Amino acid sequence: MDRITLDYTNALATTIGPDHGVREAELGDMQGVLSEAQQQVEGRRAKDLRWLDLPYQSAVHQDILRYAEEVQGQFENVVVLGIGGSALGNRALHSALNSPFHELSPPNGAPRLFILDNVDPDLVGEFLDTIDVTKSLFNVISKSGSTAETMSQFLIFRRALIERLGEEGHKPHVVVTTDAEAGVLRPIVQSEGYRSFIVPDGVGGRFSVLSPVGLLSSALVGIDILGLLKGAADMDKRCRLKPWNENPAMVYAAMQWILQERKDKNIAVTFAYGHRLRDLADWYAQLLGESIGKVKTSAEGKTHVGPTPVRAVGVTDQHSQVQLYVEGPFDKWFTLLEIGQHDHRVQIPTDYGDKDALAYLGGRSLSELLAAEREGTRIALTEAGRPNVSIRFPRVTAHTVGQYMYLKDYAVALMGELYGIDAFDQPGVEAGKIAAYALMGRKGFDDRAAQIQQQQDKESRTV
Repeated sequence: MDRITLDYTNALATTIGPDHGVREAELGDMQGVLSEAQQQVEGRRAKDLRWLDLPYQSAVHQDILRYAEEVQGQFENVVVLGIGGSALGNRALHSALNSPFHELSPPNGAPRLFILDNVDPDLVGEFLDTIDVTKSLFNVISKSGSTAETMSQFLIFRRALIERLGEEGHKPHVVVTTDAEAGVLRPIVQSEGYRSFIVPDGVGGRFSVLSPVGLLSSALVGIDILGLLKGAADMDKRCRLKPWNENPAMVYAAMQWILQERKDKNIAVTFAYGHRLRDLADWYAQLLGESIGKVKTSAEGKTHVGPTPVRAVGVTDQHSQVQLYVEGPFDKWFTLLEIGQHDHRVQIPTDYGDKDALAYLGGRSLSELLAAEREGTRIALTEAGRPNVSIRFPRVTAHTVGQYMYLKDYAVALMGELYGIDAFDQPGVEAGKIAAYALMGRKGFDDRAAQIQQQQDKESRTV
């Protein structure tokens, strides 16, 4: 069956010892609190957590597919203008489900995909110097329309299009994904006549990959979005199960909480063994860090909670990080992402069979070598007493990737309840945005600008 699995054997005390491992009884004792967390999450499904029902929005999915069919063959490039949750999921889906060399040779006339999730002038300037905007479709993604990075890019590329194609001619080259009614972009869409899609209410940026935020660019470059959504729906059923040991979201959320709160594992490492899976680790880093990293206020005062997400790629980071992971501080736990069957079989030649350092490789495949390298890392971590779990993809398909993304979304929602924080706000991010608005002179932020100026007027120390 095309179903991902979560193996937590190597995080248990019976495997790695009681100092760093989780006792199975601890997990069982959490059944009540996990059920309560699940009840809290499900109680908000039809209210402010509408991302839970994204797999079932068939009318929206068909609208996306119709648009993708309408514009097929019209553009050489699809350019996503977005940041954070409006970019990381798009990139993760593209790298997981399309060729790593898609931009060199797109199949079947599909467009190339570029995701410009930074306002670095060298990035944007090089793009303008290199890519023909008249052959490009720009997908502007911002629910509020006030995201400074995205909107600055929109203004730049809109002007470049108008200068080349004119006021009317540029409009088919812009498609907007934003709020249904509110925000800055909606009236612009209405006045300009841009084609648009909706970011639904109750769908925060980092939980939006299965909405038009992630689905539109995916459909445009040939990804099977219906397979993706089917996988998410299948995982939704598993995440609603009651027994903790049948529910992968409950197990994963409980592991995260126990390993940090009781075992002092403050760093959560996602080790992706597969080039296609590398950006799923980046996507999860935002989901975990922005959701769980919070100030928690209680009767005892304020505490700072949340794990630090770290991303690693196997086998690349065996040669850069594993030394730390195996012999460094006991402050980390690990999630290994592994692939059962790869799309390609690459055989290693039997040349130089007389040399012992090479002979053992000849006749084997790269899949076998990658699996041996992965198992070597798993064995080293386990023997060193480092808790690790494995999420196994039978193959990397739209269906399995959809399962993975929904699993992580749901697990993080449960984590919010376990940690006692709101997993769906981001006040720390907003503080940085407000400071940037003030520095750029946005109207209404004069007081904050004055405070910042006062701080900057203090004598600084530099060397």
